[in-house]
Amino acid sequence: MLELKDLYFSVGDRNIIDGINYTFEKGKFYGITGPNGSGKTTLAKLIMGINTPNAGEIRFGGKEISQWPITERAREGIAYSFQQPARFKGITFRDLLAMAAGTDDEDMLLALLRRVGICSLSFLDKPVDAKLSGGEIKKIELATTIARNPRLAIYDEPDTGIDLWTIQPMVRLLKREQKEHGTTTIVVSHNRAFLEAADIVLMINEGKLAYRGDLQGALPMLNDLSACNYRKCVGDRDVGCYR
Repeated sequence: MLELKDLYFSVGDRNIIDGINYTFEKGKFYGITGPNGSGKTTLAKLIMGINTPNAGEIRFGGKEISQWPITERAREGIAYSFQQPARFKGITFRDLLAMAAGTDDEDMLLALLRRVGICSLSFLDKPVDAKLSGGEIKKIELATTIARNPRLAIYDEPDTGIDLWTIQPMVRLLKREQKEHGTTTIVVSHNRAFLEAADIVLMINEGKLAYRGDLQGALPMLNDLSACNYRKCVGDRDVGCYR
């Protein structure tokens, strides 16, 4: 479905992504984790086309897309949810959701609201500006991502800026989208709740793929990476760890 072949990305003389090879299977949930600065978000941005690799291939649905612009990848069915969602003065949630869904039909927009757990019609007319809480802006971005029914959805640190009580509902939402819509899902996170939900955990360390497997197999390696204090973040039951 998504294949990375000998992927490299460097800044100056530093390899941020250092020869990664991996194939993501259709319809599975992947958790990508690792220390700060290990290359997790850079890898996600390479897949989306925000950054361009120095060498290697990115193949999606059998097509070589490593030099494609973001717009072409989006048309092909790749969606990206940012760690810090953008805010737009003068634009409402209704405007964004209608653009993402390709329709301004209110019944369809309301169905999308229910899909992401938003019950209030008035939420549609909220301005997407600095007055929104972290949880509200995350709900808006999740809704606009899901509205496109992407083949591949990438979520970069989706728990950033939200409270602990919002995390488990978000995990359930992403798992439901994966299962009901066959969405291949990639979540970049330190948070144990997302890693436990993943079918496969990938650990990136110093730009290399250091581990692939389940969370239990990853824990000994994660706990040794003291730079991120993984004994607190992943090794115990505290799901409130943030970067």
